Amino acid sequence: MQTPADFELSRRGVIVGGAASVAAVTIVPVKAADSRTPAAPPPTAKVAFEVNGTARELTLDTRTSLLDALREHLHLTGTKKGCDHGQCGACTVIVDGRRINSCLTLAVMHDGDSITTIEGLGTPDKMHAMQTAFVEHDGYQCGYCTPGQICSAVAVLEEIKAGIPSHVSADLTAAPKVTPTELRERMSGNICRCGAYSNIIDAMVDVAGAKA
Repeated sequence: MQTPADFELSRRGVIVGGAASVAAVTIVPVKAADSRTPAAPPPTAKVAFEVNGTARELTLDTRTSLLDALREHLHLTGTKKGCDHGQCGACTVIVDGRRINSCLTLAVMHDGDSITTIEGLGTPDKMHAMQTAFVEHDGYQCGYCTPGQICSAVAVLEEIKAGIPSHVSADLTAAPKVTPTELRERMSGNICRCGAYSNIIDAMVDVAGAKA
């Protein structure tokens, strides 16, 4: 006949029982990858576009951003990689007349497009009017964001000329004006951590031939 004492557990019994349970667990080793079998290469695609007036053709990993294609494959390092999340505007380029954040788009999406980077706007010997205005109005300090700022500024004036309204345009049916308010709104996607915003607006107003 069993008594209550037969069901009592000692501290030693608990420890011994736990150890036995652990020892009974079967550990299945993870099979190591066979080093003799190479990993499949990433998918690639050919892309042909015009960059700064020159026809270029590349074979790229389909995941390559337009920014990396320009910087790493075409060595056009004027276009800067800032946040790589489309938040700072340092990578702004002009594609078929419109500004885009090149970090947010894949290079293979632009087959047949015409792309203009800061190198295509002007050279030290023959600067674009916007580049000259940035120098004259001191529209930069460290200069890291400047290529994107200038590309964006050039495209902004074209947007206004084309009659494209912004969020601060009072009358969507009227032709937008070159005003500091309009320019600040349209340039809000280009961040300058040095704070040269007012000088950038002065440069843009100068190029537009308007009065602030």
